Formats: sequence, structure tokens, C-alpha cells
Amino acid sequence: MATWATLIAILALVSSVRANTDSSDVQALGVLYTSLNSPPQLINWAPSGGDPCGNSWKGISCSGSAVTAIQLSGMGLNGTLGYRLSDLASLKTLDLSDNNIHDSIPYQLPPNVTYLNLGKNNFSGNLPYSFSQMGSLTYLNLSHNSLFQQIGDIFGNLKSLSELDFSFNNFSGSLPNSFSLLSNLSSLYLENNQLSGPVNMLTGLALNTLNIANNNFSGWIPQEFSSIPNLIIGGNSFANGPAPPPPPFTPPPPGKPRTTQSNSPPSKNGPEGSPTTREEKKQGLATGALIGIVAGSVFAALCIIFALVLCLRNVKRRKNDDDDDVSNGRSDRMDRLAITVEGETNKVTNVEGSETPVATLKPPPIEKQTPERVFGKTGSIKKQKVPMTATSYTVAALQVATNSFSQDSLLGEGSLGRVYKAEFPNGKTLAVKKVDSAAVSLQEEDIFLDAVSNMSRLRHPNIIPLVGYCVEHGQRLLVYEYVGNGTLHEVLHFSDDTGKRLNWNARVKIALGAARALEYLHEVCLPSVVHRNFKSANVLLDEELNPHLSDCGIASLAPNTERQVSTEVVGSFGYSAPEFAMSGIYTVKSDVYSFGVVMLELLTGRKPLDSSRSRAEQSLVRWAAPQLHDIDSLSKMVDPSLNGMYPAKSLSRFADIIALCVQPEPEFRPPMSEVVQQLVRLMQRASIARRRSGEELGLSYRAPEHEQIAPESSF
Repeated sequence: MATWATLIAILALVSSVRANTDSSDVQALGVLYTSLNSPPQLINWAPSGGDPCGNSWKGISCSGSAVTAIQLSGMGLNGTLGYRLSDLASLKTLDLSDNNIHDSIPYQLPPNVTYLNLGKNNFSGNLPYSFSQMGSLTYLNLSHNSLFQQIGDIFGNLKSLSELDFSFNNFSGSLPNSFSLLSNLSSLYLENNQLSGPVNMLTGLALNTLNIANNNFSGWIPQEFSSIPNLIIGGNSFANGPAPPPPPFTPPPPGKPRTTQSNSPPSKNGPEGSPTTREEKKQGLATGALIGIVAGSVFAALCIIFALVLCLRNVKRRKNDDDDDVSNGRSDRMDRLAITVEGETNKVTNVEGSETPVATLKPPPIEKQTPERVFGKTGSIKKQKVPMTATSYTVAALQVATNSFSQDSLLGEGSLGRVYKAEFPNGKTLAVKKVDSAAVSLQEEDIFLDAVSNMSRLRHPNIIPLVGYCVEHGQRLLVYEYVGNGTLHEVLHFSDDTGKRLNWNARVKIALGAARALEYLHEVCLPSVVHRNFKSANVLLDEELNPHLSDCGIASLAPNTERQVSTEVVGSFGYSAPEFAMSGIYTVKSDVYSFGVVMLELLTGRKPLDSSRSRAEQSLVRWAAPQLHDIDSLSKMVDPSLNGMYPAKSLSRFADIIALCVQPEPEFRPPMSEVVQQLVRLMQRASIARRRSGEELGLSYRAPEHEQIAPESSF
């Protein structure tokens, strides 16, 4: 009996060990649970620890110790998705549809998921770049959200995708060219967006269902659409009827001969396609071609002989005429000769034997410039390396929108040029940067267009997207989305009324959003994009105080950006990392240093360089860095406009992140992904503290002048 009891105990122990969930999956689910505001309907879930597979967490399915499915549709969830979903390496199904989840879709998504449904939520922003790496996706549903901007060109690797649903969002612009590479796609739903342009890139897909209704698509309806069984295209601006057939006399593709009609009857010796018939046709064509060549040569020779005879006859006549008659007669007879010979050969041979074309030849056809072809300064045509997704504007349109770039429309002077507010007749407001040609290397137009194309493909909710450009009449202009609530620099240093709104919670939120923008540039973009001019003046705030980083990728326009210290960089010297100031070398770690300086601005409310202060306090980093780990000194450094309303533990952790970022040695600074994770944890602790105390973040208590570390209720 004891033996059986021992065996049962061993089996139970083995089963419990087998049920143990992978620690990385447990941590990822814990972050998701906390980011969703710890909803009670997620039975058995926990913010940390636990056994999702062994304890049957709500909506979780496993294979062994690995989480393979999360199915939480219609659970009334809110909050965000957190930052650890990419750790769920074995996850195949993620269904969070029909909830109230908001914020942007994180680009830390499960890399091997095959079924992803985030439809019917409140997601905003644009598509994360990580979709381009999810080659196993077969089903993707993001419908009924608030996603906007242009759909990124990120679908080239999704060869397994069979159903794609982006309907009922606010996507705009043209469709990405990489849609044409979705070889396995059978169902595509794009209805009820603001999409525009042609739809020709969909013609090569074997679609069973296509719904593009209620958009702004234009052009002709491709004839290939007639073979799609379920087709809905109403509510667009298509031209009436299907696309017209190609124009007549279109030259055949290379390698395919023109089809000719034969006047001879079909062969009686065999069928039309028999080898004998084909051989006879080849011989007949060869013979006919030979006869045509010989006849043409003889005719041309006769024409030349005829012309020579006329010329010799004219020469003989000129000897018997006086000089005036010779001069006048030569002109008339040569004109008549040109008319006569033109009817035969279209050419006339002069005395030296060179051929002169007749003036009545038709001009060559004008080649239309396509988005894939651009003209360099020498007039040569060069093919772009990257498809252009930004809109081309005329100088005239931008002049009207900016009131001829008047002083009243001036928003500021950023890196490489001034920025103007542009108001268009359709009510759209954009920001136009008029690039200073003296500050950048723009001799080659195609180099500028390549840079524009690369910048326009940067898509992140905390990065201001480049939506257009202009290269007319020697002008170089960049058109961005307009963010109209000022810069972080203005809010912190020049606007008392606005500065009062930046409580501690808002400052942490701004730091996190800016960190995510740099993380995207450094670690998501391939190759990495170094900002080179990260500062508070380039962090714009919207009405909800969300940060939007400007001038991303624009450093590629400047000549010798690693060595040349431009006036803009000199003006930003307080943000420059030591290695750049000494050697001119600038890397992603230099951006991390600049980010630490901006965090110091958020903490202290001081400028990076302030000559109005005492000599020891003029450089913000030199003054603040030695005090970041001292609690008493730290409390004295905090921005006085906060009035002491901040949690001490949060302040201490914020200072710890700053200390890491502004280290003198680049190799000791953390990557931006680590900075993002630390700031996310700080925000999550704030959320837990709010639920425990019922008090608003940033108003948890008033910190005394000399304060020790706060209890755990403060984060």
C-alpha cells in the first residue's frame, strides 16, 4: 500500500513539474496582466509568478511548459498590451478582439504567432514595424480601431498571410507596394478608411474576397477584378467602367515577334499546328524577309542614283549661268529636290555624302516621369533604391499654404532650416521645413529623394511622420504632420501656464514616449537610425501631452555628419556626449546621452547650459550628475514648479536612469530598450500605487524638504 502511495506521489510530482510554465512566458503574462490594469475577470492570473499552464489561467492554452494561445475576446479588458509580448516565443494564437484596449500596438509582438486578432479595440497610431518580421502570420485582423497614417511598406515577408482585415480605421495615403507580394492572400478587407490612389498592386493576387468600399481610391478599375468572386468597391472615386485596353501599335515584349496575317490558305498537308506547317511558315517568312530587304536596297540605290544625276545636271547648268542666276536657281532647285526625294527616302544626300534629316520629322514622344524615376542635376535618369511613399508638393502650393513663408507662419528654426505652419484649402494643417541649401549637401537631387524616401518610411506613434516633399526650382522642402502644442523646451523653460500642467506623471510619460521613439530608431530600424540632434526643442507635445520626436533621419542630409560641427550642433552643445565634443564621433550611445540630458531637464526644470547661473551650475550635467544618488541633494534639485508634489521613490528611480544615460564612457550607457523597460516598470508601479492609495499620480503626497525614501505605497 505504501508503495502505491509513493508511486502516486511521484506521479503527482512529475505532473506538477511538467506543468511548470517557462519563466519567460510567466513574466510576459504578468506584464500583460498589469498593463491591462489587473482585471478580475482574468481568473487565476497574477502580476508576477504563478503557473499559467499548471493552474489553468483564463484564456491560456499550453503545449508542455510553453504558452501557445491567448484567447480573451470580449472580456471587457482595458489598458495597454505592455512591452513583453515578444518573449512569448511559442505563442501561435493571440485573440484580444472586442475589448477596450487602447494606446498604440506595441512592436514587441510574439514573433511566431500565426493568428493575430486585435480587432474591435481602441488602438491608435500606426502599424508597428515588427509585422515585417512575422513571417508565420496567416491571419491578421486590426479592424474597428483608430489606426491612422499611411500603411507602411512592411508586408514583403508575409508570404503565408491568407486573410488581412484593416477595415473601419483611419488609414490614409496610397496602398504599399509590398501588398503585391502577398502571394497567399485570399481575403482583403480595407473598407471604411481614407485610403487613396490606384489599386493596381492588387491585380496579381488570387483573391476570393476584396472589399475596398468607402475610401478615396481613384483611377481605373483593373480588369483583373472581374474574376474576384466577392468584390465590393463602391464609395470610391474610380473612373467610370473598367480600365481601357492598351493603346494600339503597342510594341511587343522583348523576345516575342509581332503576329502577322498570312494571305495564303491553310496547308492541306497537315493541321495548322503541325511541325511541317510551322517549318513551311518559317521558310516562307525567311524568304519574304529576304525579298523585302533586296527590294528595299534596290529602291534606295535607285533613289540615290537619281539624286546624283540631278545634282550633276544642276552643276552643269550652273556653269552657263551668271553668278546671280546660279545663286537663285540653286536655292529653288535644291528646295524642289528636297521635296522630290522626301517622298521617296525622307533623306537627301549632299555633296560630301552625309545624310541630312528632313525638317518634317516628328518630335520624339515625351517620356512620362514615374515615381520610380527621378532626374539628377545633369538630366540623367536614375532609378530610386527605395519606393517613394511621401507626397510631392509644388512650390506654389506650399507658398499659398504658408502665405509665401511669411513671418506670421514661422513656427521656429530647427536643424537645417526654418519651419512654417501650412494651412491648405481642404482644412489640413501641416508643418513645412524650408531646408537651408547652404547647410546641407543637396547638389544631387536623387540623394535628397533617397533621404526623403527613407525618412517617410519611419512609422512610430512618438515620431512625427514625414508626409511630403518639394524639389522644384532648386528648393528643398520637407512636409510633416503638424503638432501644435509647442515643444518640450518651450513648456519647461518659457511658458509658466503650460509648465504648471507638467506634473510628475506627465514628465514620466513624456520621457517614456521619447525613449520609445529612440528605441525604434536604434533597435527596430534596419540599419539603425542615429538621431544626432536629440533635445527638448525637438520633442513636440500634442494636446494630451504625448511626445512626438521631430527631425528623425534628417541628419543624413548633412555633409560629413560625424565630423562636421554645424551651427545647429554648436547651439545644442549642452546635449552633446563627451565623445562627440572631443572627436566628432556620434553613435546610438551618443543619442542615449542626449536623452539623459532631456530627462535631467524634466527632473530639474533647468536648461542644459545656462550662463545666468553661477559657474558651478552653468552645465546641467556637471552640476547634477554627482548628486543623483544622494536623496537629500536630489530633493533639492527637483523643478520648483512641481511644488514638491511627486513620489520620492519614483524620483529616485528616475534619477538612477539618468545616471546611467549620462555616463562619460559610451560603452557603459544602456541601450534604449533597457531604458524603456525601466520607465515602463516605473509607470506600472505608479499604477499599482494609485490603486492602493486611491490618489492621483503626482499628487500622492507633498515631499518635505529633507525626505527619506518613501514607503512602498509610493513608487
